[in-house]
Amino acid sequence: MSISHGTLVHAEPAKQARYDTAYMRMAAEWSQLSHCTRKKVGALIVKEGMIISDGYNGTPSGFANDCEDANGLTHWYVLHAEANAIMKVARSTNNALGGTLYLTHSPCKECSKLILQAGIKRLVYLDAYKDASGLELLANGGVTIHRLERI
Repeated sequence: MSISHGTLVHAEPAKQARYDTAYMRMAAEWSQLSHCTRKKVGALIVKEGMIISDGYNGTPSGFANDCEDANGLTHWYVLHAEANAIMKVARSTNNALGGTLYLTHSPCKECSKLILQAGIKRLVYLDAYKDASGLELLANGGVTIHRLERI
C-alpha cells in the first residue's frame, strides 16, 4: 500500500476495486435513509482507510422531511448527500483533506465546488448526474475520478 495525499491507495488494483465496491455498497445503503422519493443519494468520505463522514440527501435539520412538493418537484433547500457529508466532517475535529468521496450519483457543479474546497482528492461514483459540469470542474481541479459500473 502507498499513501498519496493522505488517501489510502492500494498498490494492487484488484484490492482497490474490492474496497471501492464495498464502500460504494455502504453509500448505497446509506442512501436508503433519505426521505426523498424522487432520488435517494448516499455519500461516504474515507480518509486513511477510515470512514470519517457520511451523508444522504434531505432537508436541513429542523425542517419537515418532505423533499418534494405536491407536484413531485424537489424543494430548492434540499441538501445533497455530499454536501451533508462535507458539512458533517466540518463540524468534527477531522477534515476531508486528501480523502476519497464515495457517491452514489456524480456531483452537481455546486457540490463540486464544495468537494474541491474540502480538499477531497478522489471521487468514486456509481450513477451519472444529468449535468456533467460538476465532473469537469473536479477533473480540472485535479481530483481523480473513477466511475464504478456496478456494485
